[in-house]
Amino acid sequence: MKVIGVVPARMAASRFPGKPLHLIHGRPMVEHVFLRAKMYSAWDRLVLATCDHEIEQFAKERGFQVIMTGDHHTRALDRVAEAVEKLDEDVEDDDVVVCVQGDEPMMRPDMIDAVVSPLRADPSIPATVLAMHITDESMWLNPDTVKIIHNEMGEVLYTSRAPLPFCKGEFSPAHMARRIYGIFAFRWQYLRAFTEHKETRLEKLESCDSNRILDMPFRQHIAPYSYVESFSVDSPSDVQLVEKHMESDEYWGLYK
Repeated sequence: MKVIGVVPARMAASRFPGKPLHLIHGRPMVEHVFLRAKMYSAWDRLVLATCDHEIEQFAKERGFQVIMTGDHHTRALDRVAEAVEKLDEDVEDDDVVVCVQGDEPMMRPDMIDAVVSPLRADPSIPATVLAMHITDESMWLNPDTVKIIHNEMGEVLYTSRAPLPFCKGEFSPAHMARRIYGIFAFRWQYLRAFTEHKETRLEKLESCDSNRILDMPFRQHIAPYSYVESFSVDSPSDVQLVEKHMESDEYWGLYK
C-alpha cells in the first residue's frame, strides 16, 4: 500500500487572497506546511498541487515537487485528485492519498500517521479525517472552525460551521466536541469516486468537502486527536496567533 501526500494550495482563497505565500516568521505559509509534512517518514511521494504559477515557481526554487492543476477547483480534494492522476506512476485502488491542507502551518507529522493508521489496520475503512478535540468555547462558536458530528462507530454524520453538538447552548469540554483539522486520507478508489460526484447542497451551504460524502455510498471515519495548540490560518487575523504559538512549537525549531 503506497502512501501519497498532496499539499493543495491556491492564491485565490476567498477569505485571504494570496494566503499560501503569506509570510509567517519570514517563510511562506505553504513552506511551513510542506516541510512539516516531509517529517512524516512513510511517504512514497509528497507533492505540492497548485493552479498558480507564483506557487509553482516558489516550489521549484525550494526543490519541492509540484504538479499544476486546473484553476476551476473550489474544493481542495478535487485538486488533490487531479494531482494524483497526473503523477508519473500507477496508483492502485487501495493506495492511500493524504490531503494536507496548505493552511495548516502548525501541523505535526504524527497527525498524518493518525489518519493513515486506521487505513493500514482495517481494509474496510475507505477514508479518514483528523478530528481534534475542542477545548474552549470561542473555537466552538467560531464559524471558521468546522465541527464534526459522528456516530459511535466513528463515522462522520455531518460537518458544520455552527456550534455543534448543541449542548443546550452551553459549551463544556466534557461534551467532547471535535473539529476538522485539515488532514484527510482516502483510499484512491474512494477519492476518485468523490471527485466524480457533483457538489452537493450541504457541501455548498457549509462550504465543507466532507458533506459531499453524505450523499455517497461510503462513509468517512474520524481519526481522533487530542487538543494541541495548532492553529489554522483562515483569515489575516490568524497569522499573528500562529506566529505567537509557533515560537514555542517544537517542530518550528527543527527547520527554522
